[in-house]
Amino acid sequence: MTVKIKLIFKYSPMKITTAEILTIGDEILYGQILDTNSKFISDKLDSLGVKVVQKTSIGDIKSTMMRTFKEAEERADIIIITGGLGPTNDDLTKPCLAEYFDCPIEMHSEGLQHLTKMFESRGYELTETNKQQAALPTACKMLTNHLGSAPGMWFDKGTTTFISLPGVPYEMEALIEKEVIPRLEKKYVLPTIYHKVIKTIGKGESYLAEMIKNWEAHLPKNVALAYLPSIGQVKLRLTAVGTDRAALVDLVEKEISAVTPIIAPYIFGFNGDTMESAVGSLLKEHKKTLATAESCTGGYLAHLITSIPGSSEYFQGSVVAYDNQQKENILGVDPHTLQAHGAVSEATVIEMASGIKEKMKTSFGVATSGIAGPDGGSAEKPVGTIWIALAHDAGVETRLLQLGKNRMVNIQATAVKTLDLIRRHLNQTL
Repeated sequence: MTVKIKLIFKYSPMKITTAEILTIGDEILYGQILDTNSKFISDKLDSLGVKVVQKTSIGDIKSTMMRTFKEAEERADIIIITGGLGPTNDDLTKPCLAEYFDCPIEMHSEGLQHLTKMFESRGYELTETNKQQAALPTACKMLTNHLGSAPGMWFDKGTTTFISLPGVPYEMEALIEKEVIPRLEKKYVLPTIYHKVIKTIGKGESYLAEMIKNWEAHLPKNVALAYLPSIGQVKLRLTAVGTDRAALVDLVEKEISAVTPIIAPYIFGFNGDTMESAVGSLLKEHKKTLATAESCTGGYLAHLITSIPGSSEYFQGSVVAYDNQQKENILGVDPHTLQAHGAVSEATVIEMASGIKEKMKTSFGVATSGIAGPDGGSAEKPVGTIWIALAHDAGVETRLLQLGKNRMVNIQATAVKTLDLIRRHLNQTL
């Protein structure tokens, strides 16, 4: 008798270790300081293979802190807390954690020794208040803070870990790097999480989704796609999870190769690339130079271009001709053009772009002129009406932008669209 056995293999992802970040301090909730700690911790945990499932900011209120500790423990394997470790009465993290873990706070001999040496080396007196920094909940392991007086604390509760760190960014960052990451790597079996971002411009999120829906539907089960829109751009983030980094990289690259032909005209880079860096690379590749004539963008376009190291190789300069008189005097715009068509017109930006190209003796001249808002519009030319132009040896290309009423968004979007106009022209000449 022959027995046939059919084996069915299904993708079974390994368990993801999760984390929650708690930032403590009224100053964060009041908006008095920017929470940069959460971003730093998230970046480090992601590179480690830990998935952050929630970030929570709370004030210096004991009942809120105790409730949040419990809720975080139910959600995540790792809870990282920053702030509230100072020596004054409004710093509640340490006593709250002692109560949460039902243990007393006692002077930590090693911590006191470290604190004493630190104060002596800096020529400061170690007061009784400062000594309390070395008093720790007995349930914790001390994480030595070499840059400050408040040590970190590590609490184990079965498979769950609570980590308490000072809120001062440079102290917290050093503790994450030197103390926290090595301990997490020892305690948890962590997967590899690999990201790669495709940077696109020229198509909105919904249009891109429609274009690549078939490709997206056939992505491997351990590869996820996220759409991340920003001003004038959409990032497509591919995230692969597994145990073999090299295999994940190959898998993601294979998928990028498959989708690139579908959206190639809209891709300007990957990961850390920006529009300004992409345009800079193309200008260097083609050995071309550029100058800008700006009205409504007020120099923001030149700022983006010169933010790239080495931009002096291709960028010659800029003129911010905000007033019409300067458009005439510096850029050579014909007064009759301004009178007949106005500053916000195709005719004017053509002359602005041509004028800056001639004046700076560059390969390209670009110009921007429009109504950034929030006021100054009319029925014929409402707020958000903006013209851009690119002058080159073969002529001048123009675009009319119809944007919204937010001034800063309009300025940023105009700069991005102008850079894209340069990019598209250079790509056509490859």
